[in-house]
Amino acid sequence: MTTTGPRKAPDVVDVVALGESMVTFLPTAPVRLADVPSFDRAIGGAESNVACMLATAGHSVRWVSRVGADGFGDHLVATIGAYGVDVSSVRRDTARPTGIYFRTAGDRASGTHEVAYYRAGSAASAMAVDTVDLDAVRAGRVLHLSGITAALSGSCLDLMRELTAPRPGRPVVSFDVNHRPGLWRDAAGARVLLELARGADIVFVGEDEAGEAWGLRGARAVREALPEPEIVVVKQGGTGATAFGADTDKDPVFVPALNVAVVAAVGAGDAFAAGFLSGTLRGLPLRDRLRHGHLMAAAALTVPGDLATPPARDHADRLAALDGTAWGTLRLGPGWTEAAPRAEEEVPTP
Repeated sequence: MTTTGPRKAPDVVDVVALGESMVTFLPTAPVRLADVPSFDRAIGGAESNVACMLATAGHSVRWVSRVGADGFGDHLVATIGAYGVDVSSVRRDTARPTGIYFRTAGDRASGTHEVAYYRAGSAASAMAVDTVDLDAVRAGRVLHLSGITAALSGSCLDLMRELTAPRPGRPVVSFDVNHRPGLWRDAAGARVLLELARGADIVFVGEDEAGEAWGLRGARAVREALPEPEIVVVKQGGTGATAFGADTDKDPVFVPALNVAVVAAVGAGDAFAAGFLSGTLRGLPLRDRLRHGHLMAAAALTVPGDLATPPARDHADRLAALDGTAWGTLRLGPGWTEAAPRAEEEVPTP
């Protein structure tokens, strides 16, 4: 059973993000999960991370999802709403719980990262064409989606297919592939993600996950496999990111990653997408969209949780405008977003 309030025409916002968010329990000690003495509570979810970062950066944002009619659902709605995100279209489910998960401090690439998910049968897995407010979902300049949602249930996959299907007047559809092999029962998941990506207008995909899911090697191979989207962004880890625009005959735009003193790697991909979408909404050229993506990612990399406070817009704009040499010598560490150096001092020191 789902409780809903009275319907009204939704306000048009810059970005609508649809997807599951969960309460996250972060370890208080850098040990294996079995030995963690206690946990601190936070929130985590690819789409809600993007929503919170964009709202903090000054954009109007709506998050659409389902949560349980429980304390964890209360916490998610209140916390995400506190970032300035419109949560009025989040449905409460009295029959299903809010998802939660526990994780260790290591990053995925290190091999020491452990995650224990408790999301099976969650309220978000009941998202469907007839259980979300489609008018609210489509009332945005950009609709941001993730491949994670498609893996939650058959009804979630049907919803994703509906939202990525071509239709007159649909918003710009942004799709982060977010290939999570553990969420899929078989290899069909990779084909589903390719199908959904081909229906989007902007696609974010890691070079490593494109190789794992689709057997593709190199940014150009990814673009050739995804000719339909107007923009394809291939994230290349610590090397940088490459963006292919609408004119596929032109050379792609590559921007190297920043030198960052990493505290935790979680949330960086979501932050990168938020930075790129912020630049897209502002009509910036591809190079600057990529740079804003890297700057948002650097904000996330220098805090322990999934969410970080992005740099003020004028601060980020000054850094994004640096010449290639100055950009390459930036060194960003914890707390860098709180400072706004003068133009002649824009190369922070460790």
